[in-house]
Amino acid sequence: MAAYLVVDIDVRDPERYAEYVKVVPATIARYGGRYLARGGKAEALEGTWRPKRFVLLEFPSYERAMEWWRSEEYRAPKALRQAAATATIVLAQGV
Repeated sequence: MAAYLVVDIDVRDPERYAEYVKVVPATIARYGGRYLARGGKAEALEGTWRPKRFVLLEFPSYERAMEWWRSEEYRAPKALRQAAATATIVLAQGV
């Protein structure tokens, strides 16, 4: 069953974040993940959430997404992202 990573990113350091954007796709692909949305137009239709930079990833399973999140391959890119931006990230199991 697929799993989805929903991300709202507030980029504070665009130059460092650009480095992250270059290196992270390969790590996602190694775990079977793919982008469904990446930084395009997003707006809240109800509620108070106002996403800054919206990203939606799909993984083949919840477990595979967690393997990526905890992987050695993602450790350095994650640190780079955390230095360049703040994020709210949710992993949800699909149906």
